[in-house]
Amino acid sequence: MFVGQKVMRLSQLLFGKMHVVVSICVWLCWLVLPCRACAGEDDLLLCRSCGHEVASDSDVRFIASRLALSHRNNTMIGDKRIPVQLFENPQGVQFEVVTFRRADVFKHWPADKHFTWYPGYSWTIATCPRCSAHLGWAFQPSEWPDIVTDAIFQESEQTFVALIIDKLLQENFAATLLMVPKSFRS
Repeated sequence: MFVGQKVMRLSQLLFGKMHVVVSICVWLCWLVLPCRACAGEDDLLLCRSCGHEVASDSDVRFIASRLALSHRNNTMIGDKRIPVQLFENPQGVQFEVVTFRRADVFKHWPADKHFTWYPGYSWTIATCPRCSAHLGWAFQPSEWPDIVTDAIFQESEQTFVALIIDKLLQENFAATLLMVPKSFRS
């Protein structure tokens, strides 16, 4: 069934004879309201486990590493192509990550200088502040103290966060996952 027909049928069921007026109002609102990209809003990435807003597309910052096994461009956030790098940890587990200037993650200090994917940087585990799911790693210059405050980390231009793409969900995709009650289906 055509989407417009579904809206008409739904409004007819809900509002009886006023369905035509309601349908017109719904369609006008749909046409007039701009999408997030048109409104100049950032596309958001959410924690796949709990839906917490973790990062926005305006904070993507590519930090290249010579230790990456591979890199590619991925259309991940809206229509933007962003660089994704593949890394492997000492246990042989591989991760595809995107680097961000900042992200809303909890950093588990102290930072470690060993087994870093970015030479010259120390790393610490980064988890979701709401559900504690492992989302990636936060990186800071190796010459820094092993423990720094969140404010110092956020304000510095030398720090970044590498987030695992499989642990993230695009907000606009998540919005399409809403369930429609069976009574509204045709």
